[in-house]
Amino acid sequence: MLKRILLTPIQKFIKLESFSGILLLAATLLALIWANSGYGSAYQELWQYKIGIVTDSFEFKKPLILWINDGFMAVFFFLIGLEIKRELLIGELNSAKKMAFPLFGALGGMIVPVAFFILLNNNPETFQGWGVPMATDIAFSLAVLNALGSRIPLSLKIFLTAFAIVDDIGAVLVIAIFYSGTINTTLLLIAAVLLLLLYFLSYKDLYSNVTLVLVGAVVWFLFLKSGVHPTVAGILLAFSVPVKQRIYTNAFLKKLQQVYNKLKASAISQKPILSNDQLKQIHDLEHYSYEFQSPLQRLEHKLHGWVAYFIIPVFALANAGVMISSDVELDMALTFHIVIALVLGKALGIPLLVFIAEKTKLITIPSNINYYQIIGVAFLAGIGFTMAIFIASLAFSNSPQYIDSAKIGILLGSLIAAVVGYLILRFAPRKEDLL
Repeated sequence: MLKRILLTPIQKFIKLESFSGILLLAATLLALIWANSGYGSAYQELWQYKIGIVTDSFEFKKPLILWINDGFMAVFFFLIGLEIKRELLIGELNSAKKMAFPLFGALGGMIVPVAFFILLNNNPETFQGWGVPMATDIAFSLAVLNALGSRIPLSLKIFLTAFAIVDDIGAVLVIAIFYSGTINTTLLLIAAVLLLLLYFLSYKDLYSNVTLVLVGAVVWFLFLKSGVHPTVAGILLAFSVPVKQRIYTNAFLKKLQQVYNKLKASAISQKPILSNDQLKQIHDLEHYSYEFQSPLQRLEHKLHGWVAYFIIPVFALANAGVMISSDVELDMALTFHIVIALVLGKALGIPLLVFIAEKTKLITIPSNINYYQIIGVAFLAGIGFTMAIFIASLAFSNSPQYIDSAKIGILLGSLIAAVVGYLILRFAPRKEDLL
């Protein structure tokens, strides 16, 4: 029973991310076909169409693609922030021992691909793309992993999810530090004060979804205008959401019993409506149920579907449409450097640091995982897609040539990584087969 309770949320998360990966693939293929069809110009015009708020004294209009990349992706990063906070406090990263295995994998998966890109790159104009091969796309990689069914132990899926989350932390820091514009410190200080206010309210158990949304919208706007990418605001806002419940299990069960007893004692109406007493008990039950849920868990649950089934596919549809036959001349060197950094950088970096950490007794690899499987997962980590395209759009925002070249490199590298990783994991012996 305890095992089922603990594993069910992880299994549900993995299943959700798996289907999201399939939807993401469909959106990517649609974007590529659309952009290279006879309606390619309509594809470009759609995402460049400006929408916003215009009054006599105020105008705030942005192209649709920037609303997606700056607005929708802030929600995506907010969800990542919730996941990071949960994992750090009560999940797979809540102790040094638990964090060690995926942490070393993530470090290898970030450092080595970046090193590959820097060593290969000899064009100063494309140097800023060094952050592109850092992150792993959880949705796509888990979709491939789940396609292998029972051959893959749950601990390997948890390892992939955990180090992908650590990768995301690294990518967020890189975006905040290296891919933000000229910083307006005044606006940033105002945003910091508002964030501290939210943290204080959370600490005093005065958290409110309404307050989070209203203050969060202002903080997002301030980050946007300050020069720091507004998706960073999403991460910081997530840390203001409390993880603790207002009513714990024993107290909730007592309240539940009281509601049950009062409902049982209430007069039963012959009409298809509730009596005032029954209505009061139902309202109390709803209130107690709401208080019983962790605000962080409740928000994470509500947002997962929106992010997995809408925001990320829309992001892919808007950003993956590279016009292969366009007049823009591609930089094939940049394309191949990204492919090599994603595929070989991840495939070598993750197992290498895990191996060194194990031999130096810094980590313990779960007993049902072997190095064949770690290498296979390392290749899957080369599926950089969502975060890689996002960083590429920031790194080469003023160069259509480089951004298209980078996107092709990301798509090609992710495809190679997915196929090779799948084949290795499909035919690799399991730990029990080696005994």
